[in-house]
Amino acid sequence: MDSHAHTHELKKELDATLDARRELGQEYEAALVDSFVEKVDTQVRRRLAEERLSAARGSAGPAVADGNFGERFGFAIITLVLAIPLSAIAAAQAQLAGLVVAWAGIVGVNFIHAHRLRRGDRDTSA
Repeated sequence: MDSHAHTHELKKELDATLDARRELGQEYEAALVDSFVEKVDTQVRRRLAEERLSAARGSAGPAVADGNFGERFGFAIITLVLAIPLSAIAAAQAQLAGLVVAWAGIVGVNFIHAHRLRRGDRDTSA
């Protein structure tokens, strides 16, 4: 399955999760987010397994060249999914200021994660 198909499948899953959230209400939000995160994790693991199998067979493509792709992609998806309820809660509690603080935290966590991965790449290549 190519990258476009993976992305399309995850988009369909996210749309279904958001539709279910609208239908079921906030009391099921945590369960729906957990379910979606599990599906994303499964997709990322499947993609990594496909890339490793492809690399083992000697047909390494550009996605295999970057060994952190799956981790970066999964982390980005998870933080964006969690950003939805965090944004809603922050905006409801503290309006624009709360929203700015919530997104500053989201961006900060992603920045630190990306920096850690880049630093790890340099450590392993030395």
